[in-house]
Amino acid sequence: MNKDYRSGFVSIIGRPNVGKSTLLNQIMGEKLVIISNKPQTTRNAIRCIYTQPDYQMIFIDTPGMHKPKNKLGQYMVEAAKQTLNEVDVILFLVDESMYIGTGDQYVFDVLKEVNTPVILVINKMDLLTKDQLLEKINLYKEIEQIEDIIPISARNSENIQNLIHLISKKMPQGPQYFPEDMIIDQPERMIVAELVREKALQLLQQEVPHGIATEVISMQERDGKNLLDIDVNIYCERNTHKGIIIGKQGKMLREIGTRSRRDIENLLGSKVNLQLWVKVRPDWRNKLRELKDLGYQ
Repeated sequence: MNKDYRSGFVSIIGRPNVGKSTLLNQIMGEKLVIISNKPQTTRNAIRCIYTQPDYQMIFIDTPGMHKPKNKLGQYMVEAAKQTLNEVDVILFLVDESMYIGTGDQYVFDVLKEVNTPVILVINKMDLLTKDQLLEKINLYKEIEQIEDIIPISARNSENIQNLIHLISKKMPQGPQYFPEDMIIDQPERMIVAELVREKALQLLQQEVPHGIATEVISMQERDGKNLLDIDVNIYCERNTHKGIIIGKQGKMLREIGTRSRRDIENLLGSKVNLQLWVKVRPDWRNKLRELKDLGYQ
């Protein structure tokens, strides 16, 4: 291996719904983390591995930083905070808003306790004029935690390569931590469960999505066939929510399954027979044992 090889860990942080997962999927060139327009979509710190001939970056997509309302929220915020002193670079994403809101200020307050280099990434630059973009950059120039500022559009892939180049210059010399063909550190079961949760987030409204968790309970290949049988439990907190998820004559659940199956087949390169089951686990977001059982630990 090249003696000047560089490698390191990059944490992507920011308040909910600023485009962290969209950015990571664009960098990786494929869909590895789920996306929705609902806040707090990401619940775990997910590591994606971006390998090039001269460097390897391990990106950590963290839950959006917010004031938690339950034990799940506390877990999510702690998962985001814990990465900050353990990485080599922090990408702090903000959106096109022309002010520093309370959510962004909360993140800056957290960063005061951190020594890791911070790159401020202004996402959704395509929604700003040149004058607005300059005004936005000047808004953050005097904040001492920030080393660099770069505008991008994660949705349109605009300026992503310049961002990658900037990050690579901050990587320390180090080994290749993961094989070059490895792109995510999560098992297929977890990704499959997350894809089902994504479709539920996209299709369901109001308070129901935040009370949903998903778990793959069975994943088996049929003998002699390019076909996977996958059973997934969808957990919710109330019987009324269960009825909404299933929908009239099962219509909602079928739509969640149809959309999920398409992405799962693309991910696994195999035909999939997907069965979804809806179960009630009352107030699971506030129960430590439930959280641990569902992988939030």
